[in-house]
Amino acid sequence: MNTIFSYEEIERYKAYYGLDQPLSRQYISYMRNMLKGDLGYSIFYKEKVLTIIMNRILWTLSLVMVAIFLSSLIGIILGSLSAYLKNSFLDKSLYFFFVTLSEIPSFLIALLLLFCFSAHFKLFPLSGGISHFTEFSTVREKAYDMIHHAVLPILSLTVTRTGVFYLLTRNSMIYILEKDYIRTAKGKGLKKARILFLHGLKNAIPPVITRIFLSLGSILGGAVLVENVFKYPGIGSLMRQAVFFRDYTLIQGIFLVMTVLVLTMNYIAEVVYKKLDPRVN
Repeated sequence: MNTIFSYEEIERYKAYYGLDQPLSRQYISYMRNMLKGDLGYSIFYKEKVLTIIMNRILWTLSLVMVAIFLSSLIGIILGSLSAYLKNSFLDKSLYFFFVTLSEIPSFLIALLLLFCFSAHFKLFPLSGGISHFTEFSTVREKAYDMIHHAVLPILSLTVTRTGVFYLLTRNSMIYILEKDYIRTAKGKGLKKARILFLHGLKNAIPPVITRIFLSLGSILGGAVLVENVFKYPGIGSLMRQAVFFRDYTLIQGIFLVMTVLVLTMNYIAEVVYKKLDPRVN
């Protein structure tokens, strides 16, 4: 249903949002307010943009952080094992599996998980981040309900990102395991686990750690799609609603916050890499 405004209402809204000013003045005003933490008011929600985003971003960050941790942990372990058993049946199988898996979009995996585990087996909720119209007797019960809703979104993001860390760890470990000190360690008769994780992974891990921080941008993009599949109340569903209602102020604020997050993680990645490898200036 289209809403029709009178000429006076249109002029009043233009003056309210500063659209009657020259573009240069609008830009300067927006930058000045942005530096003060004022991203404007949402056209649809009638609230401060920053307040709306802060209420939603915790939901998204919880998914993203857990997914990055799980995918990196699984990828590092399997990548190290695959590199140590290079050209074996296990190595070839894992390599084929993760290369194939890396090409599947996150939203498609989310749809498959939703159909199998929610619609068919009814093991998890179909949508949302918490059960509505439910009174929880304890904090633990509420936390369990929230985790129950978050399992499939986290699993979707984890599955799509594990291949990246597996391939990077495998390549890095193959390079390290060909070094002379690894051959010396093998000649001394050290245990395979000690050689693999203490001598090998310790020196192969810096690029993987850097990749973990740099993955925030791509995994945020995946979270936007996954949240819309599960109707999860994070930044992704908020962005879809903002686009649907043409809430341009809110869209600008979401992109700005996501950009700041990605740039911050890139800076942290650079600092961490320099700490892990002092040879980098």
